[in-house]
Amino acid sequence: MKIGIFGGSFNPIHNGHIALAKAVLKQCRLDEVWLMVSPQNPLKRDNSDLLDDRLRFEMAVRALEGVKGVRACDYEFSLPTPSYTWNTLQHLSHDYPDHTFLLLIGGDNWAYFQRWRHWQDILWHHDIIVYPRDRYSGTIDVPLLDVSSTEIRRRVRAGESISGLVPESIVPVVEQYYR
Repeated sequence: MKIGIFGGSFNPIHNGHIALAKAVLKQCRLDEVWLMVSPQNPLKRDNSDLLDDRLRFEMAVRALEGVKGVRACDYEFSLPTPSYTWNTLQHLSHDYPDHTFLLLIGGDNWAYFQRWRHWQDILWHHDIIVYPRDRYSGTIDVPLLDVSSTEIRRRVRAGESISGLVPESIVPVVEQYYR
């Protein structure tokens, strides 16, 4: 199986994440895309806004109900933190030797990829799919929704609507936990 690994905090997951995963699944002819909910991003250690790991994972599971080929994954929860992508890919390759793992990252992360732990090894062993993000371009052309988890959290704190930004199935949970 060809699996796209789309890692992130998903704090919270939103419609942009889902649309991107579905587009990459189709364009790159992948069997599945796993949204890898990360317990701690080593480049975002000061994130005091980060909701509990399990709650973010459960929201992602609920948000992806009925989305064929895309699933939430808590695999990194059993690995040491911080969550280095290289370490995750090493473990995945060991645990799923019949799978091929491709890494899905934003153009903003690609611009700083040489700062990642063991980045050369990642490039040597895994294909990387770069999607456009902010002012950074990508290697694939996918429609991106102008939405961010940061903006969703801001809207919730301000009492503004998040309708259309996250799946309707998780609106009440997002409003409850990010208030």
